[in-house]
Amino acid sequence: MDRQLFNASGVGWAQLERLVAEAVLRFDPEQAETDRKNAADQRHFDIGEVDEHGLVHLDGLLDAADGHDLNLAVSRRAEVLGKLGDDSSLDVRRSKAAAELARQDLALDLLIPDPGSPEGPEVSRLAGARTSTTGDSSTTGSTVPGRKVILNVHLTDTSLMADDENPFVNPVGRWEEGRCPVSTAQIREWLRAKDTTIIVRPVIDLADHVPVDSYEIPDRHRTRVILRDHSCRFPHCTRPAQRCDLDHHQPHAQGGPTCPCNEVPLCRRHHRAKTHSAWRYDIVMPGSYVWTSPNGFRFRVDHRGTHAVHPPDE
Repeated sequence: MDRQLFNASGVGWAQLERLVAEAVLRFDPEQAETDRKNAADQRHFDIGEVDEHGLVHLDGLLDAADGHDLNLAVSRRAEVLGKLGDDSSLDVRRSKAAAELARQDLALDLLIPDPGSPEGPEVSRLAGARTSTTGDSSTTGSTVPGRKVILNVHLTDTSLMADDENPFVNPVGRWEEGRCPVSTAQIREWLRAKDTTIIVRPVIDLADHVPVDSYEIPDRHRTRVILRDHSCRFPHCTRPAQRCDLDHHQPHAQGGPTCPCNEVPLCRRHHRAKTHSAWRYDIVMPGSYVWTSPNGFRFRVDHRGTHAVHPPDE
């Protein structure tokens, strides 16, 4: 634990808690897995009493991936309602969207046969449009595609040492959407979800340099930079790299290559600060940067967080 956290002075409380969670997963995986299963047993979804205005409160505790799927579905349906002319606030449209998702499920004419009957497995599948006809009965079901998972596997020398007798050599994974460490047991459980589509990306060498001639940054570069840096590289900024611009450290117009070695994730605000103010940074090595503020303060930003280099010269 001390080795994991000895140099964590440059991170905030949220990041510190994630580092502690990762250390527990790495060095006491059996206890971490027991705690995870015990916490999962507390999941619930409750509807409160109807109030005098005809409204109810919802209260729930969901699996993180299930909650993410539900949020995406509600957000998408709320956006559609807005495009169809619903001028309610976003919060109200999200509430309506959740109700529409429920009504859509109730409207499906689904037969629930005896699981032991011949038609049971066929009718119970809801992976796209499907029709099952047995004798005089016919059932059609249609659902949206299930969960899509993009799996990035990072292999190291210690990862390759895992075996049946010691499966916890590298028990820590990372969920990019939640920006938090998760156990490999949790990842396996998510991947087993019904109708899950798993996309395994080819091996990506984060140190590889594959420049292109154009100014536009290709998706393969963006993927490498996101996996390398995780968040905006401005001092103390924690905005996820997936939601950032990619900045050419050396401007393309001045000969800077379009290459991961010259591309840095910056959120829109800090991208503008670098472009239109006196903030500047140097790349010490891929993933490690030294920023200089307009007043001369310098900060090193890397995987350990943000640390002051030294005070300005007096």
